[in-house]
Amino acid sequence: MGDPIKKIELKDGTTRYRFVIDIGRDPASGRRKQLTKTYDTKKEARAEYAKIKHQTDEGTFVGPVKITVSEWLDTWLKSATIDVEKATASNYADALLPVRKRLGDKRLQQITEEDIDDLVTWMLTSGRRRGGKPGTGLSVRSVKLTLGRLRSALNVAVRRKLVVRNVAQYTQIPREARRKAAAAAAERKPWSETEVRQFLTAIRDYRLYAPVLLSLIGMRPAEVCGLRWSAVDLEAGTLSVELTRTLVDGEVEEKGPKSEKGKRKLPLPKPLHAALKTFKAEQAAEAIHAGEAYERSGFVLVDELGAAWKTDKFRRAIYKLMAQANVRKVRPYDARHACLTYLATSGVPDVVVSAWAGHADLSFTKRVYIHPDVEHLREAADQLDELLG
Repeated sequence: MGDPIKKIELKDGTTRYRFVIDIGRDPASGRRKQLTKTYDTKKEARAEYAKIKHQTDEGTFVGPVKITVSEWLDTWLKSATIDVEKATASNYADALLPVRKRLGDKRLQQITEEDIDDLVTWMLTSGRRRGGKPGTGLSVRSVKLTLGRLRSALNVAVRRKLVVRNVAQYTQIPREARRKAAAAAAERKPWSETEVRQFLTAIRDYRLYAPVLLSLIGMRPAEVCGLRWSAVDLEAGTLSVELTRTLVDGEVEEKGPKSEKGKRKLPLPKPLHAALKTFKAEQAAEAIHAGEAYERSGFVLVDELGAAWKTDKFRRAIYKLMAQANVRKVRPYDARHACLTYLATSGVPDVVVSAWAGHADLSFTKRVYIHPDVEHLREAADQLDELLG
């Protein structure tokens, strides 16, 4: 076999060194694939030829491809979201929007660790495009989600030999940003028992009293919006969580809970039982008044014409009630945290609290949803009185 490195002379008289090397076969056609490389010196050409030959023999060679970052993300999303729910698929796509914005037009093989570091910095300082003031920073949680999806996409690209390595593998969110996020999370706490009672007293005569109580017994907003009267047994005093109603890409999606544990039957506390009876009677009167204009959707949370509510409308209505009641504004989802914290700190066994929440993982319930405050810790202080006294 002759020397694979060939000396060539360009039109301007410049000397170059070129080689052509087999790099495998095209998966679709089966045809042989070749790569041509040209260098200034024979030493450079020979070193590169040896490297490529070794990598092709080992099956580790990554040939040049023209695919862009956005094109690869399109391909990855198709396979990554085959068996996931529509809402989850939408979350995957949303998480990758900042990547498309900053790096989408670059060749996949050209992005570097520095590009990923710059992406993180941009996201934390000015990456927001929706869900708040455009041009402000995204949360650390959002950045983590984006990095997680990008790493997964690049891992597949490595496996398919489109890139040599995952350049996002070791990217870290700056420590100061993580510290601030942790401090902000620590400051955000659900209502205390006093705040819950103050809120309920203020809204007792409002139309949404029963749906608010549903939130305060630990149901998710999507579960409240998805609750049908057929799942409420006022005679037996129970309700069954069977359906969630959420917004996905601007469209309403109705589906069952994520897990079998999420499907659960809950006994109705007496105040909620009474409120639901009142609410059902009120809706019957509204239906008579509206006549044919009334939409018999069957949902518990409906407007005066029977149309089912979406989670965004429910959230805005609750914020309005908070303002009218002059109570501290918290996320509606925090009502779930408040309920589970109250149950856990009132002596209800952990396994019961987890089952009430619809969680399969008991440790997850305790780690994420239980927020003891100084009042809850007072019992421990009382016990120490006896030890230290």
